Amino acid sequence: MPSTKQLHIRLVGPAIRKNSTTVHMVGAGLLLISPGILIAGLVELLSSNSPDALGLFVTALITAGIGYLFWQTTAIKGTPDSLSIFSAVAWTWIMCSLLGSLPYILSSQMGGWGSWDSALFESISGFSCTGSSVLPDIESLGKGMLLWRQMTQWYGGMGMVVLAVSVLPYVGVGGLALVTAEAPGPSTERLVPRVRETAKRLWTLYVGITVLITVVLFAVPGPGLYDSIAHALSTASTGGFSVFNQSIGHYNSIAVELIIAFFLVVCALSFNLHYQVLFSKVSKGFLSRIGRLKKYFESKDQAFFIKIFVGTTIVVSLLAWNSALFTSFWNALRHSVFNVATLISSGGFSNARGVGSAGDFSLWAPSLQIILLVLMVMGGCVGSTAGGLKSYRVYIAAGHIKNNLKKTLHPNLVRQVRLGKVTVPEEIVRRVLGFITLFVVILLVGTLVLASLGNNLPTAFSGAVSAMSNMGPALGDAGPAENFLAFSRPARGVLMALMLIGRLEIMAVLFMFLDPLRALRR
Repeated sequence: MPSTKQLHIRLVGPAIRKNSTTVHMVGAGLLLISPGILIAGLVELLSSNSPDALGLFVTALITAGIGYLFWQTTAIKGTPDSLSIFSAVAWTWIMCSLLGSLPYILSSQMGGWGSWDSALFESISGFSCTGSSVLPDIESLGKGMLLWRQMTQWYGGMGMVVLAVSVLPYVGVGGLALVTAEAPGPSTERLVPRVRETAKRLWTLYVGITVLITVVLFAVPGPGLYDSIAHALSTASTGGFSVFNQSIGHYNSIAVELIIAFFLVVCALSFNLHYQVLFSKVSKGFLSRIGRLKKYFESKDQAFFIKIFVGTTIVVSLLAWNSALFTSFWNALRHSVFNVATLISSGGFSNARGVGSAGDFSLWAPSLQIILLVLMVMGGCVGSTAGGLKSYRVYIAAGHIKNNLKKTLHPNLVRQVRLGKVTVPEEIVRRVLGFITLFVVILLVGTLVLASLGNNLPTAFSGAVSAMSNMGPALGDAGPAENFLAFSRPARGVLMALMLIGRLEIMAVLFMFLDPLRALRR
């Protein structure tokens, strides 16, 4: 027989909780980022006498308090519908970005409440893994503040909702839909039957890769332990924030650049696929384990991404070789490998050592800049931490165009788009084409608005591309050796909206206001 107290909890407890997937997941997300803010506060306190530690502690307390209130007063009852799911994901990101901006607002280095929009820009750029910055002097911030800046990208890389599903045992109902809505790409596969276990394994792999990057960076001359951790956080998330004004160019190290470039490409590939390659059961033996790598080439969109990366690097290296910016072919190859990797992965790091240096691709030949812009739009693979359209969509769109060209020559020819041996359903093709059309329309509208706010066309267009693709640096006045203070305050507001639209894959942002309005009408 249950006790009186147990009956009271069963009968009264659930009744006082309002059914709201959105508010409940927002609460869970805020609770989960609170420890990160607290850790950053401790680092700030121990590493300097900066008053910014207090701002971090206050933010951690406020964030945890609001998160606990939202989480305790609501519940997810039944299976959430699509509207609730998209709303939950979008509002979780927005609330985390809003409260994540508080440490910047309370910082003695950021200008206080008078620069609230700059603080919000930095926070949204972090959580969306964009990497664009409005900080004129990054190194003026304390180590704790900079660590929080790096951690915003790390949280955003795999996603706060995916983290919530992995640690909260009761989010199994509708959990896969929540993970799919947040994860970039058309779909999310289960690694194991239970959704919670799938989310947990993805986050475990993500943590493991972050630790591996830290160890490898620490092993080479240049980065210390703090630097290695900080850059591992933003590399695994393909975010692009650095703790130095010159980003990776600070080290002037080929070894550091190659490590960052390699892991950016790794993290731009599907984490589901990484898990299958690393942990799928195969027969014993070295050759059998090496044979797992063929999975990357059996997946046509992943193989397409790898081929684009390798082919573009070769072409850019050869074209750049003729430029006066580069002293030799090997110098051109070095900067081409790094910048192609950082842009195709939406990593956003820079190896430029100042305006006019070889790594400042805003000064490269127009033909090279066009190639780089195409890479920025394409982005990484489905299921990765990268932004952009995704190679999956580009591959399907290219296949559709190819089939239409063949039908022009042979009207009776019947062909369908295929991913290897798998036929892509027409419904998926239509969704992909519709998404690309919407992406381009928003991109053009964003460019038009940015240009009307006083920016020249190259800066406006590349800024819109950078924000929508969660890229980081742009061209023109916002190149890799500059920052986004080149845009006016209203223009930076437009860029913030584009960052969120790009990271949340448009649909979540379009539907985010409908679920709260529906709740108010009840």
